[in-house]
Parts: sequence; structure tokens; C-alpha cells
Amino acid sequence: MLDLDTREWLLTNGLGSFASGTLSDVRTRMYHGWLFAATNPPYGRTLLLSHLEASLELPKQVIALGTNFWGSGQIDPTGYELLRYFDINPVPKWVWGEDNWQITRQLVMPHGLGGGEGESGRGGDGVRFFSPPPVLPISPSFCHRLLIQYRYEGSDVAILRLRLLIGDRDFHSQQKATLGLQFSQLLGQGQVCLQAINSGQFGTPWHLRWTRGNYQPDAFWYWNYHLPEETRRGLSDREDLYSPGYLTVALMPGDAVTLEAKVGFPDKLQTVLTDDTFAEAIEAEQERLSHIFGWGEEARGMGKITTSIPNTQCPIPNAQYQIWQQLLRASDQFIVYRTSIAGPSVIAGYHWFNDYGRNILIALPGLTLVPQRFDLAKGLLETLGCYCRHGLIPNTLPDGESEPFYNSIDAALWWIETLGLYLEATQDWQFLAQQYPVVQQIYKAFIGGTRYNIQVDSTDGLIGWDARGVALTWMDAIVDGQPVTPRRGKPVEINALWYSALCWASRWAEILSEQEIVTEPSRLAKQAQRYSQQAQQVKASLQQFWNSQLAYLYDTIEPDDGRNVQIRPNAVIALSLAHCAFSAQQGQQILQRATDRLLTPYGLRTLDPSDRSYVGKYTGNSEQRDRSYHQGTVWSWLIGPYIRAWQRFHPNQALPFDWQPLLEHFLSDACLNSISEIFDGDEPHTPRGAIAQAWSVAELIRHIRS
Repeated sequence: MLDLDTREWLLTNGLGSFASGTLSDVRTRMYHGWLFAATNPPYGRTLLLSHLEASLELPKQVIALGTNFWGSGQIDPTGYELLRYFDINPVPKWVWGEDNWQITRQLVMPHGLGGGEGESGRGGDGVRFFSPPPVLPISPSFCHRLLIQYRYEGSDVAILRLRLLIGDRDFHSQQKATLGLQFSQLLGQGQVCLQAINSGQFGTPWHLRWTRGNYQPDAFWYWNYHLPEETRRGLSDREDLYSPGYLTVALMPGDAVTLEAKVGFPDKLQTVLTDDTFAEAIEAEQERLSHIFGWGEEARGMGKITTSIPNTQCPIPNAQYQIWQQLLRASDQFIVYRTSIAGPSVIAGYHWFNDYGRNILIALPGLTLVPQRFDLAKGLLETLGCYCRHGLIPNTLPDGESEPFYNSIDAALWWIETLGLYLEATQDWQFLAQQYPVVQQIYKAFIGGTRYNIQVDSTDGLIGWDARGVALTWMDAIVDGQPVTPRRGKPVEINALWYSALCWASRWAEILSEQEIVTEPSRLAKQAQRYSQQAQQVKASLQQFWNSQLAYLYDTIEPDDGRNVQIRPNAVIALSLAHCAFSAQQGQQILQRATDRLLTPYGLRTLDPSDRSYVGKYTGNSEQRDRSYHQGTVWSWLIGPYIRAWQRFHPNQALPFDWQPLLEHFLSDACLNSISEIFDGDEPHTPRGAIAQAWSVAELIRHIRS
């Protein structure tokens, strides 16, 4: 057990489908499997192929390569004991072996959006994709598939036996063998087509094909797999998997066998599967990423990467260019195509998150502006702006006939802040003219009042809200219908965002008044003046948050005018925005307190450890974890606001943060080549939560230094 390496790997396809597992090849989560297909991209994620249970037959021995946890407590077989090597670049690769034999396995998940990169919902010819139907058959432009390749080296002829373990279940659940769940299979030449039938309902059809070997139908259930990570999370931790049969492959030394698992029925026009198909898929993915990020000989010779966002110049020595490429590759894993909007979106994190408005906007600068994916940034901003209602930007986008969910006070303000960063990078005033009505809609709704009693206080110009049973800021955990950190009233970072939004609006009205693309320039000039005056009022009123005794900012001014004195990172967010209302002395004092009480090697704690509400470990069942989510847990994305604030208030001082632990985490901890969502507040700051989080990766890209 001690030799089992349960660090994780992740493959994605740009549609929400993914493959994931551990380095030792044992499944520890319900989210581990080789083909989770997003049947309604990026939703409808369904486990189809769990894995192939492999054994190698030599003249005098039969070697089981797999590893499984069982409900009985056994580990059987123990193939991890023969595992000699694992590598994640460019694709996951395992090598098992002894003195007289070696078997290598690699997996690749090709990008699933046809017709080009698909940014802004467009193919290579610039034509917007039509939304496919919400159920199969999948549109020809969409492809969910996984390629698997085994290669054998040894002194004898070997037999490789690959037993299919499959399912048909939602990725948030476990499969159980029942009388109502059956699987059909149709065997063809070099392939088998599979489909579940559950209580009379047909599941997702998919097929497996191979370059060599003989398939033998041999159907039965494997019961009672144990998923220990779900045990630790206080969730259901048992799974049954179905095996329809197995493939037998005779291998000479140097031989390979390649398999393809693909959603949908076999296509007579599909290309012939060969062993070269695998290498071609890796090459195609590299070319796709090179096209997006401009990789090539010229880029490799660069001494640094210079971005178009102020204060985000990223000196990357040539020796570290590979890490930079890995970071950009990691960022692309979160970009997905969404059928309900026929355009781009961003998965907040893997394995279990969907796309959320707030997360998209906070991650957008690092994911799109630094690598200059401006069309993607524009598409994301445009989509969210289109769904602005009652002055609010949705935190969840529509899925099919469902309505967007407007449960965020700050998403609209983050939209303005991020729009500002996009415009600073691109000078795209035509896009500003198109989006300016959304800015006005947000402004008018906040001034006049909108949902959840969100409204600007006429006496001081600050934004407040007062609605029970909801959590509208990013600290949004709810247990038993009650927010863990309610923050009703006037939260500090919300009003800092409001101030920055007014500054942006004033500048934009002035810019538009000078453009030939608009009418009534005099009206815009008056708007610019009004926004500026209100910004000055808010700037003065923000001093109400100053706690001179603590030399920090109150976290919230409550509806009864009480002050929340807890030391939280929201004060740092308030210092980090494009426009800041606080003095140099205040900013330096706030940062000193945050450095002393909140800063860790992986981000900022969400609460001062000396606070009686502090929880230092994010463990236990769902309720226990939710109660600790923002009560001391470290959030990695918060290192970005901290760095931006430090650069503003200490421009000539070295950053008191060492990148090395976070880079080592990215390269070799938790999920290789990604950044975890959260970490324990207490040392050793164990990574927790989602194994790959968009805004965590985005802020690393935005600010990494040599």
C-alpha cells in the first residue's frame, strides 16, 4: 500500500469529456476512468470505458498488470509492484517490466471539436457551429474518443489479454449491478459496438476497435470495487463494473497494438486505425496547441514572454520554456465548447465542476489575455454579457431549456473589471461600443435596486445587499440552507469592484464620446462626468472599511451597520483591482497583516488562524468540508490578487513569495501538470478539492516569474 502512488493525471477534449486516473493505475475516485463522454457538451458526462484490465502471458508466467482496491480491503492484482516508470509528457505513459520483458501503455484523448480550434464558437472557416441535438447521435463536428497503445519488448513471444471494464452512469455516481441494467454488444470486424439498456432506456452507444487481436465475448460483472478517496470524502465508495469480453493479442518483441474507444456507432467512412494513428494524434494535438500559443523555433529562442497586460511581463529563461508550455497546455484543458450557447466556455475545475460566470471572469486574464487568445476572451465576455438580466451576470449558464442562475452579486462587477483588462490589451473600441449598453444596464440596476435587495446606498454610494439563505459573494458555501459566511450588507471587495467599475465606466464614456462610431457624444461626456463624481463619492466612503486598530479592512459592513473584523483575503482583493481607492500607507499596512496571517506557499488563507472560527484542515464529509471551505482553507487563485497588490504598493521591493513550492506542486503533486483548487490552512498545506482548477492555473500563468 505504501508503494501505491495515487497522484493523478488528466486528459480532456475541449467538449467536457475527460479521462483520469492515478500514476499507479489504481482507481480511487468515482471520477477515474478512461472515457467520460460529455454527451451534451460540456454536460452529460457519462462513464463509458472505465479501463482495460491487462495481463501479459509469457512462456513460464502470467503477469497481471492491473491494480484494484476491493471492498474486502484487498488489493488485487498488484501490478503496481511491477510499474517501473510513469511520465505525463506529452501524454500519460506507464512502463511495467522485469529483466526479460517490458510493456508500455500510453493514452491520448484527441481534441473533440472539428473544423479548427473552435474559439468563439467558430471553425477554421469562420462559420459558427450549429448546436447539435442534446442527445445522440453526436454532430459530425463533435468527436469523443480515446486512443490507447500498448507496446511490448522482451525475449519471448507474449500474449496480451485486455479485458474491457465498462459502465453507463453519470460521473457523479457509482454503478451498481442490477437486474434492470444490461449491456448489448455487437461484434464486427476488428471492433465491438456497446450500449447499455437500463430499465428499458437506451444508454450512450460507443464502440471499441483495435489494430490486431481476437475479441472473445465473455460477459460478467465485477462487484465491489472500493474507491478510497470517496471514503475520505464521506461519500458512497463502492462500484460495480461490467465486462462484456476480452481482447487477446499475440505480440512479437517490438510489436504494438492500438485501440480506439469512440462515442457513437461505427462510421463506414472513418479512417483505418493503425499503430501510426496514435503518434499522429499526439502530433495533431501539438500542432493545435502550437497554432493557439505560437509555439515554434522562434518562440523557443525567446528569452522571455511579454504579455500585453500591464505589470504581467513574464521573464521565462530558455531552460524554463518547457514549464511555460506545460502551463499553457494546462490552461487549455479548461476551455470547452458549450452547445447551449454555440460558443466557448470555461470549466471551473476537474473533476466535478461545471462552468460558472464568476470563475470564468476571474480566470479569463490568465487563460486568454496573457497568451493573447483575444478572440476567445471576446467570445467569453460577449456570451456572459448577452445573459445579463436585471443588471446581473449569471453564475451558471443555461443548459437546454433551463434558465441561467443569477446568484452572484459580484459576477457583473467582475465582468466590467475583466472587460476593462481586455480593452486595455486590445484597444478594441468597437467591442466597447457593442458592450457599453450592458455596462449601463448593470449601473442602472445597482443604482435602482435589483434582486436580493442589491442596491446602492444613496447616503454613501456603497453597494449593499440583504437576503437571507443565499450566499452571493465568492465565499458561497451553504449548509442546511444557511450560508457559512453570510456577508450580508456591504462586503469590502464588492465595493472595491464597484469603485473600479465606476472608474472604468467614466473612462469608457469619455473614450466613446470621442469616437466616430457613436452618436450623441455630448450625452456620453455627461455620463463620464457623472460616473467620475460617483467614483469619488465611493472612494471616500470606502474609508468606512478602514480599521485603524487592526490596520486592516473590515470584511463587511453589516445591515445593522456593525463591522465584521475578521481578517480575510477580501481586503487584498480590494487592493488588487485596476482602480484602487486606498492610500499607499493603508495598502502597505494591509499587505503586512495579510503576509503575516494569510500568506502560505500555495496561496492565501481565507481566515486568520487566530480567529476562533478558523478550521485548519479541509476534511470530513460534505457538510464538514463545506463548513471549512472559506474558514481558513487556502485558495491558490488568491496569490494573484496578492501579487498585484504587492506590485502596486511595493513596486521596488522583492515579492515575499517563493514560486518554487507552487511550481513543484504543478509539476509533481496532486494532479501532475495542474494546480489544485485549495489546500489545508495548516501545514503541510495538503492539496484538497478539485485536482485541477482553472483560476488557480490562470493566476500562475498571469504572474509567474523566473
